[in-house]
Amino acid sequence: MSGIDDKATDAITLEPIGFVRGGADEGTKVIAVEPRFAEGLEGIEAHRHLWVLYWMHELPAEERRRLRAHPQGDRSRAKRGVFALHSPFRPNPIGLTRVKLVKREGRRLIVEGLDAHDGSPVLDIKSG
Repeated sequence: MSGIDDKATDAITLEPIGFVRGGADEGTKVIAVEPRFAEGLEGIEAHRHLWVLYWMHELPAEERRRLRAHPQGDRSRAKRGVFALHSPFRPNPIGLTRVKLVKREGRRLIVEGLDAHDGSPVLDIKSG
């Protein structure tokens, strides 16, 4: 028995609150928040840093089955479980990055340090 109720996992639904716009580097990026969630940005300017949770949409399905990986891709180091690493390889490819809020322009958040790729769905934003 796995201990996981199949019906409970079928009930999990995530709706993007916005999308990342910008390149794959860690420079300045934009989080474009969907209009229906714009009210949730009220007061966000009071925070210098934010936590951004996003879906790593470019991770191939076969990589989601990988449960062990070399730390930082270094093959000279022994493999470890993905839950013990900051690896993108995981069953639920949810990324988490602490970013610097540069400024807000309406529904657009300009941030620095976001390691998500262009088009990545943003699942949540938390102050931090």
